Amino acid sequence: MAEKASGGVQSVERVFELLELITDAGGDVTLSELSSSTELPLPTIHRLLRTLVSLGYVRQLPNRRYALGPRLIRLGEGANKQLGALARPQLKMLVDRLGETSNMAVLDSDMVIYVAQVPSPHAMRMFTEVGRRAHTHDTGVGKAILAQLDDDQVRSIVARRGMPTPTSYSLGDVDSLLSDLDKIRARGYAIDEQEQEIGVRCFSMAVPNAPTPTAISVSGPVSRVDESFGDRAVPLLREAAAHISAELNRA
Repeated sequence: MAEKASGGVQSVERVFELLELITDAGGDVTLSELSSSTELPLPTIHRLLRTLVSLGYVRQLPNRRYALGPRLIRLGEGANKQLGALARPQLKMLVDRLGETSNMAVLDSDMVIYVAQVPSPHAMRMFTEVGRRAHTHDTGVGKAILAQLDDDQVRSIVARRGMPTPTSYSLGDVDSLLSDLDKIRARGYAIDEQEQEIGVRCFSMAVPNAPTPTAISVSGPVSRVDESFGDRAVPLLREAAAHISAELNRA
């Protein structure tokens, strides 16, 4: 449960607490599960959920579970656009200094969603559509984000979403993923080693202290994005991630 904001309006805090609990549960939850995850009285939870359902921010499924509602999509899209605009100067710096495509993605409903991109000037370059969703286990940004979570959270995410293997390099079981995440935590950055697309390598780093799990990356063909490229990219990714973190947390 999130820490209460001092001086806040209690009913607003309670609404967002419920929305965050539904999100943390993977997007849908029962009334009893909500009740066991919060100190709110059951009648209060039920009353707030009725209001959120009537407004379209929560929906009740046929099996009586509660899920995030469609009106949240517009809010999320607007927030993602603002987040992308905030990060764009740092992504451009990465492209200017490294010559390869840079991206930013956030964790959303157990998937990564790309919220910003600055393309490489090369004719042969990587392109990921802003708004595209991808699995966490086979993308650089996804693994950088997963490395910020504990192992139980990682297991829950891949259990809900599965671990498809788009290439022969993709990690297909949770033990291999957890082993890779240990390496990422130790060195401070993730590598997508042709796991999403053959011939493409990606270096990625989480944005520290981001309000929602966020990562940035640079990617390109393996012929250009090699070990020496990584030596240059990692310090610049760290610098960019620190700048983005500072902007996100600016009072």
